[in-house]
Amino acid sequence: MAPYMRLRQICLVAPQLAPVISDIAEIMGLAVCYRDGNVAKYGLENALLPVDTIMLEVVAPFKGGTTAGRFIEKTGGRGGYMAIFCCNDPDERGRNANALGVRTANVIDHAPYHGVQLHPRDCRAAFIEFNHTEGSDDILGPYPPAGPDWQKFIRKDVTQALTGVEMQSPDPKGLAEHWGRIIGVAAEGAELRLPNATFRFVKGASEIMSALEFRVADRASVLHAAKARGLAVADNEFLLGGVTFRVS
Repeated sequence: MAPYMRLRQICLVAPQLAPVISDIAEIMGLAVCYRDGNVAKYGLENALLPVDTIMLEVVAPFKGGTTAGRFIEKTGGRGGYMAIFCCNDPDERGRNANALGVRTANVIDHAPYHGVQLHPRDCRAAFIEFNHTEGSDDILGPYPPAGPDWQKFIRKDVTQALTGVEMQSPDPKGLAEHWGRIIGVAAEGAELRLPNATFRFVKGASEIMSALEFRVADRASVLHAAKARGLAVADNEFLLGGVTFRVS
């Protein structure tokens, strides 16, 4: 199988799913495709919404002592939680990361799905996960974390694509190069360009996943919908789920 690396999913974390999920769905014109009961063993509940073929997930802790809960406490709820990539060989990417001093935090083996999660402290800024679903190299093929028929929930009349992820760091170029080595994509300045999204690294006080960038059909109507839901809108962006949603 030819090597490939694509952004598959962005995971945000919130103290509760409501109203974050309904705000995202209403403002961005997206639909929930799945709520995964398997995350309950981690003390979490979740919901996923497809943005074309990239999943946008929100998780929320429902009991104390969860990794997600500690993330909220540490960051004050600011910043995205996970960047999840599909690739041909997650184990190989995991071994490569280990050789860079980035520890494996968790391995998920639910055939046909196999995922390798790396330690956020070593990744810096957010969790990185690599996964592969056997026999589904078609980007519109099966993806078990999103449920059995996620494709039916794709909505494109308002939001057409998730095009970019902004990462902040006091040393953006250094973080870009670090993530590039982990992911196996050479940094171009302070950017990592994947086939379906670009990671941009900008100057900031702390290391966080700070913004998500979307291509929308009508920017004014999305910003109007955000205002109608009580969110503070500045220029072409608003804060939701701990990150800045930026629309163009």
